[in-house]
Amino acid sequence: MSEKKILHMLTPHRHISPFDVNMAADAGFEVIIPYEQVELADVEDLVQDAIFSRPPKWGVSTSLFIGGNDAVLALDMMDAARKAMVPPFAINVFADPSGSFTTAAAMVACVEKQLKTQTGRTLDQARIAVFGATGVVGYCSAVIAALEGARVTLAGHDGVTRVAGRAEEMRQRFKADVHAASAANADEKSAILKDADIVLTAAKAGIRVLSAAELASAPDLLVAADVNAVPPSGIEGVEATDDGKELPGTKAVGIGALAIGNIKYKTESGLFRRMIKTDKPLVLDFRDAFAFARGIVGQK
Repeated sequence: MSEKKILHMLTPHRHISPFDVNMAADAGFEVIIPYEQVELADVEDLVQDAIFSRPPKWGVSTSLFIGGNDAVLALDMMDAARKAMVPPFAINVFADPSGSFTTAAAMVACVEKQLKTQTGRTLDQARIAVFGATGVVGYCSAVIAALEGARVTLAGHDGVTRVAGRAEEMRQRFKADVHAASAANADEKSAILKDADIVLTAAKAGIRVLSAAELASAPDLLVAADVNAVPPSGIEGVEATDDGKELPGTKAVGIGALAIGNIKYKTESGLFRRMIKTDKPLVLDFRDAFAFARGIVGQK
């Protein structure tokens, strides 16, 4: 008898994401079970039910996906799942709350490629401003970039208080060198852009974050990336399909939501397939997503 490839999908919300269910099914999982309104305290029991129901040699045929819309909670759930393993009983674990880990990975990988193409530089010491940094995609993008050596500034549209809290959280949890600044008005945005090589926008859909006039105050800007696919774009002049297109009024190139989304899609699908094919248990977070996305953009 051949064991089935089973995926248990957890979310703290009322519904699991249909997007993630479709991705998992298309990747090849044979059985997909959603678990909704899951709390952190529930994870241990769910994992141990999963690991002890099959012999250890079948552990890699059982996988756990963690969704939701909170990056920190998803990482806490991953830690709880890892601690619940009882060797030799173990399963695969993959977190991607609101698709944020794979989207952030794709955005930073695309930016890195364009930076190398345009200048030969890496992310190390690049000055990156992140708008929408309190959201899951902006949060993860900031951490990924900082761990690559970038000098990251979190821009707060409602002042500095919330982003300062996020910055401290990133420093404590990931040892990431990030800073916070207020971007509550055009003058403050321009002040941040003046010292930026790269700008990432990950605000709510349909919100224009940066205008052409504000971009004009960024003399050193090299790459601008936006994950908003709903008009208007987050950055004026960056269209959804742009992938290295010159950004009017600057010396930068733009990367749009659909170009990033293409890499995000391939990354999430690829990590699902990796769990299906692995011969040893995997635990996959945004760092694994970034490594995977890097490999994809390197082949383009």
